[in-house]
Amino acid sequence: MKTFKTIFFITIAAAFFIAANAQTTKTGTTSAQVLKLNVGPRAIGMGGAFTSVADDITSLYWNPAGSANIESNEAYFNHTALYLGINYDYSAIATNVRGFGTVGAFVSVLSSDDMQVRTVDQPEGTGEFFNYGAIVVGLNYSRFLTENFSIGFNAKYINESIWHMSATGFAIDVGTLYKIQVLNELRIAASVSNFGTKMQMSGRDAIVNFPAGAGGANLVNANLDMDKFDLPLLFRFGISADVIKDGTSRLTTAVDAIHPNDHTEYLNTGLEYAWNEIVHVRAGYNSLFEKDSEKGLTLGFGLYYRIVDLIKVKLDYAYQDFGRLKDVHYFSVGINF
Repeated sequence: MKTFKTIFFITIAAAFFIAANAQTTKTGTTSAQVLKLNVGPRAIGMGGAFTSVADDITSLYWNPAGSANIESNEAYFNHTALYLGINYDYSAIATNVRGFGTVGAFVSVLSSDDMQVRTVDQPEGTGEFFNYGAIVVGLNYSRFLTENFSIGFNAKYINESIWHMSATGFAIDVGTLYKIQVLNELRIAASVSNFGTKMQMSGRDAIVNFPAGAGGANLVNANLDMDKFDLPLLFRFGISADVIKDGTSRLTTAVDAIHPNDHTEYLNTGLEYAWNEIVHVRAGYNSLFEKDSEKGLTLGFGLYYRIVDLIKVKLDYAYQDFGRLKDVHYFSVGINF
């Protein structure tokens, strides 16, 4: 008991130390923004207040300790058409190994439509096209240290590319989740995401030619020294409770406090109503109190249906208001087997 309490409070203290020392004046200066794109219509429909709710495969993104709640095997996929021709895909699989814990793997891919290459001399386009892309590949491990306390870890490889340039980085996530048997079930959780290396672009687009010699007849190749940028470090602290839980109905409320290293702090709030754990209705508000936020109201629903005793299909949908940008609709399909 003392061991898991020590781990829990050390994690909380470390996260608060990181948050207290993170700068909030670096808006737009971190790399790998793909790491900040939320995953899963269930969590998004709840306004992103999912750190302490995390009990399915999407917890690999929100709180790696939550995957310890997976009792068998889960597979998951979602595709989202974001704004401005940006597409985001996420897939994951996890399995519970009795006596060892839960192990999982995930891949997320961000891609854009082709865009014209424009220069000062050819503002209408050179006839060439470029695009932007990013990929994240990760492994997860989690387990219960006691009946009510779990801890989890992610290790991630990150790659970003734009035209002929690319950057690579590595990061880890750490999360804890503690359940208290009051109010049906009160959950307290914390996670630190994207603690890792800086990323630096390199490639042939950083090579420039300088004239040298008499009359500039010779050309000297040189490499531009590109800046290194931090990863978007996120600290999440969440509390949730099942305020109603009887034979057929469950109502879960949740709130998360988030501290990023590249922007201001904000809150996510949400709730989920479930009937017989088959029909789910969700609502929430994302990025409350965040400076210059374009996010806001979220809504969602889910249908979980057991085909046979060992196979359950999960279909989820969420809507998110992005202010001046277009509304975004999220869809996902998952399977428990």
